[in-house]
Amino acid sequence: MDHFFATCPRGLEALLAEDLAAAGGRDVVTVPGGASCSGKLETAYRINLESRIATRVLSRIARGPYRNEAEVYRLAYDVDWSRLFSVDRSIRVYVTAIRSPLKSIEFITLKVKDAVCDRFRAETGRRPSVNTRNPEVRIHLFITDQQATLYLDTSGEPLYVRGHKLAKVGAPLKENLAAGILRLSGWQPGTPLLDPMCGSGTFLLEAAQICLDDAPGLSREPGDFGFEHLKSFDAGLWRKLQREAAERRREAVALPLFGSDIDADAVARTRQNLAGAGLDELVTLERADLLMRAAPASSGVLVANPPYGERLGSEEELAAFYPRLGDAL
Repeated sequence: MDHFFATCPRGLEALLAEDLAAAGGRDVVTVPGGASCSGKLETAYRINLESRIATRVLSRIARGPYRNEAEVYRLAYDVDWSRLFSVDRSIRVYVTAIRSPLKSIEFITLKVKDAVCDRFRAETGRRPSVNTRNPEVRIHLFITDQQATLYLDTSGEPLYVRGHKLAKVGAPLKENLAAGILRLSGWQPGTPLLDPMCGSGTFLLEAAQICLDDAPGLSREPGDFGFEHLKSFDAGLWRKLQREAAERRREAVALPLFGSDIDADAVARTRQNLAGAGLDELVTLERADLLMRAAPASSGVLVANPPYGERLGSEEELAAFYPRLGDAL
């Protein structure tokens, strides 16, 4: 059995734990910002394919105590990297530290990269190239005050990158956070849903795909997942899981999903994104002021991501807007 750690937005850990268990994960344990489990290779594939909550899925390859940079280098050097992926793959190292006594994240990142390259050179006479923009293999080091853990990233790009967002707006909502909010709201497919501040349509995209039982990982291109670049990659198993997910997808019919925005450009961007996902015929969109519009159904769920003064809206504007929003609701 392998050991996996999946990350997610804070507050969604319990939902992530449900996804890990549904994918076959055992001994699921939540921590702030993620959850761990044990499982087979298929478990990692299923989480990447099916979870709407996970940000990325990491496979643990080494862990041990450390006191200084030299001991972290030794931990990384002792891994048989050439057994895990080819020297022809490009790499990047990421480091996350909590209460670590080490002075420089940049320096320890460099030491881990050196350890990987030095081990490859000792084994093969060559070293992998480093690609900081789009690496084929992502190596993660997580260090606490006493413990260092090395992971291989099975996801590649973050899993909230579904591949549907063609047109974006300011302060967009990440897809896995939107999916988590929908689940926490108690909304279920078949119940009318309104997003009256739809922006680029993230809530509507996620809700439509949930209604169709459309696995989020199906929209990714071949080679987008990190596990596809590892020597352990089982192409036959992966194609089987993709085929089963595709066959499960429900027939597309008009859904009780409604979106609007006061900004005509936002409505146009939402329509473009829904069309890019093949969902534009299923969702009802219009330009409307939240403070003026009527409810699209006699009952249902309203969900929105209103401005809160960080990236959109001044404090003065929001101080005037929120009392009116309360009256409208």
